[in-house]
Amino acid sequence: MLELRDLCFSVDDEAGAQDILNHISLTVPENSLTVFTGPNGGGKTTLAKIIMGLKEPDSGTVIWNGTDITHMSITDRARLGISYGFQQPPRFKGIKVRDLLGIASPKKLLSKKDACSFLTQVGLCANDYLNREVDASLSGGEVKRIEIATILAREPALMILDEPEAGIDLWSFTRLTETFEEIHRRGSCTMIIISHQERIISLADNVIVVDRGVVARQGTAAEILPSIVSGTTGDCPMIGKEEER
Repeated sequence: MLELRDLCFSVDDEAGAQDILNHISLTVPENSLTVFTGPNGGGKTTLAKIIMGLKEPDSGTVIWNGTDITHMSITDRARLGISYGFQQPPRFKGIKVRDLLGIASPKKLLSKKDACSFLTQVGLCANDYLNREVDASLSGGEVKRIEIATILAREPALMILDEPEAGIDLWSFTRLTETFEEIHRRGSCTMIIISHQERIISLADNVIVVDRGVVARQGTAAEILPSIVSGTTGDCPMIGKEEER
């Protein structure tokens, strides 16, 4: 279980101190699927990065399975089974996709069959990608899917994905949502997904609307989706529909 207690975070710019997160407290149950949604600039990505340890809060506490990880390094959090997928994943010139999957996997030797399985789950043809380098020759959507495949290879206890649908075609997006649904059905992983997509939000056990650095609203998808779509939850924009992609 993940617990966030009274988290605050601010940055300094030309206008002075700007609050990004304001006393956020929430709980993410074990093996649940939680979606963070809300307007751009509301604080969703900052909140996710604090969970991963990419940013440190000004105050407050992050508890993972009873352990205070607030000041723990990214490496130590990864050892606890926490993984993170970026909006814009890094590229690794000189490293092939198969090697990257092998590095991510806890297995001493990742079989070709397993590597192919992870790529298939994110909508990539394994024969076309296993021996390709993770470099500028790949599109943004391809790199995004390869990153998600490496997260799956890690067999994480907590998976944090920042807008996994960004830059991905409709067919691959459908395949990804099926993968998320299957992971959730197995109950083998706690998932936090930042998304504006109705199809992803509809899979969630809990939807948390983050707006202006606070939890504006939270509840089930059935409770939250209608108000988001109708534009009645603060300034939260219309959720993107697949047919508009």
